[in-house]
Amino acid sequence: MIKTKLTLKNGEVFEGYSPTWQSGQFFGEVVFTTGMTGYVESLTDPSYAGQILTFTYPLIGNYGVPDAEFWESKKIHAKGVIVSECAPFESHYRKKNSFAAWLESQGVPLITDVDTRALTKELRIHGTIPGVICKRTLKPKEFIDYNESGLLKEVSVKCPETFGKGKRVIAIDCGMKENIMRSLLQFPLEVKRVPYDYDFTNEEYDGVFISNGPGDPEVCTKTIAILKKALKNDKKPIFGICLGAQLLALAIGAKTYKLKYGHRAQNQPCMHLESGKCYLTSQNHGYAIDKKLPKGWRISFTNLNDDSIEGIEHTSKPFFAVQFHPEACPGPVDTHFLFEKFYQMLKDGS
Repeated sequence: MIKTKLTLKNGEVFEGYSPTWQSGQFFGEVVFTTGMTGYVESLTDPSYAGQILTFTYPLIGNYGVPDAEFWESKKIHAKGVIVSECAPFESHYRKKNSFAAWLESQGVPLITDVDTRALTKELRIHGTIPGVICKRTLKPKEFIDYNESGLLKEVSVKCPETFGKGKRVIAIDCGMKENIMRSLLQFPLEVKRVPYDYDFTNEEYDGVFISNGPGDPEVCTKTIAILKKALKNDKKPIFGICLGAQLLALAIGAKTYKLKYGHRAQNQPCMHLESGKCYLTSQNHGYAIDKKLPKGWRISFTNLNDDSIEGIEHTSKPFFAVQFHPEACPGPVDTHFLFEKFYQMLKDGS
């Protein structure tokens, strides 16, 4: 390990150590997650594209890395990793690789021995900040701003793929986690996974699913335009998760905004307004939906930490979406019933 630095664009510098294989400068938006486990799932979640991920839990890597079949995508999407301590030894019956060796094999930079508590407090005060991992301290004018407009193209499938048999669901892949596909295919469905800019509205289908993904939803203009066309068919159910919720909101004429430091954890409390029940949820997003919704739409879930919108639904049509991940992985599966709700809507529409 060699001495290295994390420099934030606001001038704050955090010192640490990085593996000797690392050379050059690694830029990204610095964010944090408070999850105690699930570092493999988090790093392979396409929603982290363009971001340097800080793990607030002080011990990362202690159970190693399993086979790729347990990942959320085929590779790590985060631009870098920040930890307080990278476990030197790991133990788990599914372990196939060490955490540090896995990052090296993927070419993803690591900085360890960082005061992640101080860094997290900095991000909570100032919000998410562009940063760079390298051996020297960079000046603000040397920073490279990441272009969010190209993120969807980077993480989406390149051509349509079809799985399963049954009711036909168009799954818009904006950076979809694999566990979402697993959750959908638990039901008798034919899921056609399509690129973010694929216009399916002239095809035969029974429902639409909109996935999670990275970046600012407002730059996803092609997806929003397709959703506006799909919404004209008020008998075809639509279900969105995370970015999918934000895109659905923009398609109906609502607005979105950037959260100060986002929601990234497996313990975010949300209330279902109709029942008054509280659920613990897994989340990973930096944007939220404005509370002023168009006529015919209502808020279905709210975040009990900051009162932001966590779900929206139409009052009479089969359209709904949530900001959190009911498929979890990692995290609680308290809200998996939302997939059942979507499937029931598909059955009712036949």
